[in-house]
Parts: sequence; structure tokens; C-alpha cells
Amino acid sequence: MVTLQPMTTAQFQQFFQTAITNYAAEKVKAGNWTEEDSLQHARQDFDNLLPDREHTKDHYLFAIMSENGDQVGIIWLARQTAEKGFIYDILIEEAYRGKGYGKAAMQQIEVEAKQLGMQKIGLHVFGHNKTAVHLYDSLDYQTTNIVMEKEL
Repeated sequence: MVTLQPMTTAQFQQFFQTAITNYAAEKVKAGNWTEEDSLQHARQDFDNLLPDREHTKDHYLFAIMSENGDQVGIIWLARQTAEKGFIYDILIEEAYRGKGYGKAAMQQIEVEAKQLGMQKIGLHVFGHNKTAVHLYDSLDYQTTNIVMEKEL
């Protein structure tokens, strides 16, 4: 249903700007950052993670392509150790959501990870993102940590 293609420089530039904005908004929604500082914090995190942008060692950035050749999203896998990868981001474009592309991309990234010698994949999901939690549950991802907070 999907193929993963390494991002081109143009695809990366579009992803980078969108990802920073989305990440900042998610951190604000989760109560981790204030809106005023969120873009600055997000850019700093991304600059630290991807100092050489799409050419950063041990980071694998893919465009998710439909069977028709349309780009339907992106997925970013990084090597944390020789045997473990971490999915930093997956995004399915709004028009393609709910059509199975996210699940298919997650299944394809497992194939890529195995080819890279990884035996495990981790990821982070914001607690308020119930759709993503459901997707990862359906793919047999196991909860390893839960961080909870209460407003007083």
C-alpha cells in the first residue's frame, strides 16, 4: 500500500518547518511549554537532533508514498543503539488520514529497521493523541513508561 523513499532536500525543508510548528503546538497542548517560547524550544530540539539536517548520521527520514505515487506523509527513524531505533515523527497528511496509510507506514518502517540491523523500535506519543495511541496498540507496541500530571 505504501513505499518509503528517502526524503529529498526539498521534502526535508518542507518537513522541517512543519515538524517544528507541529511539535511546538503538541508541547504546548501537553502543558510542557508556553506558547511564547514553544517555537524557539522546538527549533533548538530539532537543531540538536538533526545538526546535518537530512544527512545527519543514523537518522533515516522518509517520504511515505502511496501506490499512486502521491506523497501522503513522512516518517523519521533514528538509531539509538546498534540494536534499537526510535521513531521521532510520523505524519500522514490530513487528506489521507483514516485510510490505512499510517499503519502501512509503520509496518514498512519495521522492515527498514530490520534491514538496518535493529531489533526494537521505540517511540513517544502524547497522551492526548488517542488516535496514535490506538494505532500503536494495534501494532503491538507496549507501554514502557507513563508520565502523568495534575493541575492544582
